[in-house]
Amino acid sequence: MVNLHRLDLNLLLTLDVLLSEHNVTRAAQRLNLSQPSVSVQLARLREIFDDPLLLPGPRGMQPTARADGLREPLRQALEALQRAVSPVSEFDPAQAQVTWRVAATDYTETAVLLPLLARLRAAAPASRLAIFELNPGQIQRQAEQGDIDLFFHLRDGSPPALHQRLLFSERYVLAGRVNHPALQRRPTLEQFCSLEHVIVSPEGGGFSAATDLALAQRGLTRNVVLSVPHFLFMLDALARTDLVAVLPERLVAKSGVLRVVEPPVELAGFDMLMLWHERLHRDPGHKWLRQQILASLATG
Repeated sequence: MVNLHRLDLNLLLTLDVLLSEHNVTRAAQRLNLSQPSVSVQLARLREIFDDPLLLPGPRGMQPTARADGLREPLRQALEALQRAVSPVSEFDPAQAQVTWRVAATDYTETAVLLPLLARLRAAAPASRLAIFELNPGQIQRQAEQGDIDLFFHLRDGSPPALHQRLLFSERYVLAGRVNHPALQRRPTLEQFCSLEHVIVSPEGGGFSAATDLALAQRGLTRNVVLSVPHFLFMLDALARTDLVAVLPERLVAKSGVLRVVEPPVELAGFDMLMLWHERLHRDPGHKWLRQQILASLATG
């Protein structure tokens, strides 16, 4: 077996040209080397492969059986290596047959991915988008292993080792059905606390959130009567009942069935980030996707 440590790329390139030209002089000209240099390399190749490779003949040098067996595999290997080290080609979205894998919550599905869909389908019709449920504790591992290409997560708790891009800063509003009698104007704190509230508890079963912490600092509590794991059910419940909810503004900004007012308690918002691994940072297709997401958010 040939010891690969004894080979280098220059030797393989010389062998490929020699097997094509069957002539040391012509091979030297193609390689822009002197004839003695090519002769020295051929001698090393003969030693490494333990075979003459090329023998003198009546019409120039003739390849041995070993050399004939090397010709096609060597050509394919060098072509594959050339493709691997060539500059990355430009990404053509109109022709791209690619599947992007992103991790999102139901909130970011609505706030980030829904505005993207029409643009994505029009520009890259052969592409596919796979949306996975975001698991904050697995972001770093999934990024490193290549399971997920792109994540949408709050700034708080985002793995610092990943590339980050701020998508937007979100704030909270109070929402209920469009004709809700208590939301025709901004309610007082007392009115707010007396209303029946619904909250999203991603882990399930929770009946308190950041709003309750803000109220507790004032010695107040509100009446939370419904806890759901996803925003979709919450929005439907708001439209069909007299329940109200404090929720991110982007979920209800364009709703025609909900009324939105300022909550009577000051609440800190949050920054939404787009996260990705270094291995995809310079990939043309991934860069294009990130640009499309930013553009879709900028145009609303």
